Amino acid sequence: MTVFKGKNIVIGVTGCIAAYKAAEIVRKLVKQGANVKVIMTEAATNFVTPLTLRTISKNPVITSLFDEPEAGKIYHISISDEADLLLVAPASANVLAKVASGIADDMLTATILACKKPVIFAPAMNSKMYLNPATRENISILRKYGYWIIEPEEGDLACGESGIGRLAEVDKILDVARNKLKDSLNLRGIRILVTAGGTQEPIDPIRFIGNRSSGTMGYALAEVAADRGAKVILVSGPTALSVPFGVKHIGIITAEEMRAAVVGEFDDVDVVIKAAAVADFKPAEHSEQKIKKDEKITLELSATNDILEELGRIKKDQILIGFAAESEGLIRNAIEKLKKKKLDLIIANDISRQDTGIGKETNQVFIIDKSGGVEELPVMYKREVAHKILDKVAILVNKK
Repeated sequence: MTVFKGKNIVIGVTGCIAAYKAAEIVRKLVKQGANVKVIMTEAATNFVTPLTLRTISKNPVITSLFDEPEAGKIYHISISDEADLLLVAPASANVLAKVASGIADDMLTATILACKKPVIFAPAMNSKMYLNPATRENISILRKYGYWIIEPEEGDLACGESGIGRLAEVDKILDVARNKLKDSLNLRGIRILVTAGGTQEPIDPIRFIGNRSSGTMGYALAEVAADRGAKVILVSGPTALSVPFGVKHIGIITAEEMRAAVVGEFDDVDVVIKAAAVADFKPAEHSEQKIKKDEKITLELSATNDILEELGRIKKDQILIGFAAESEGLIRNAIEKLKKKKLDLIIANDISRQDTGIGKETNQVFIIDKSGGVEELPVMYKREVAHKILDKVAILVNKK
């Protein structure tokens, strides 16, 4: 039995001379038991006919955003929801540019933008187009968004020139798709608890001590873990974010409420990822009535419970992961925290940076393990950072 057996694979075909190779990709996927649906751009139909791919896939081929769907379904949404993987092969410079810019003006780009499962691009084009700074930038953006790129190969091109730009070999494309499909399900059945957002410690009924955490990193981790098949519990402070589909949400406000929720679930989970920005201090006393503006007050603070340290003390065989947001001594302080709190991994980021981290869409982190290994990641969108962290989680789970 192959990885592809019973899986729903969407193949996107774009306007490129290599479009004829899509027939071989579809044929091999069908032979390995996949249910293949093909979406063609209008330009692609000039290189290979929809009839060819319909015959090989044994499914209707979609060529228009306005093709008639099944009753009650919005086609690009239903197809993306049903897909286990979406592969664009060949991917033209035009489609790479459109997706990188968030343009969805045809069935293929609309489906890609709606797809939450792995999306792979296998570019093919003239080497001058491929090496153009605009194309290189678009590919860089797509990688930051969490898409995978199968680099083209060097060789003879359709124009008679020789250089990089040939579509990767079909078997290589299928190998990448096979591995990504495995990765997309490598946390199936694993129970993961993620904390996210900041806590709010009341001063009076309307004022509180808090921080600028948006919760984006924690929500990205919860969403990606669920996409990979994990059973996810998200314990979150107040945020403006929507709870990812299929994730159990426990809403909290204070650090003590977060502690109660996390400790209450701890015995029943395999992995805890503490991405929340929990307040270190709270008012020693809080007023039951609103404090008037003209009142003179002195705010005395007391420390909140250290949830992560407590989990490190009481854990059995759970995998425990923490975050270290530091403004100085980043690696040194992170390693000290990892050892003190008995963590398996710690994710360290520099909060003095203005372009990443708290309140931003991107992050730049170091992943540090308890053996002292340090992996520095480049600036990435937080969903892609989540994938990298969960890759490490999958390795730890497999070792156990």
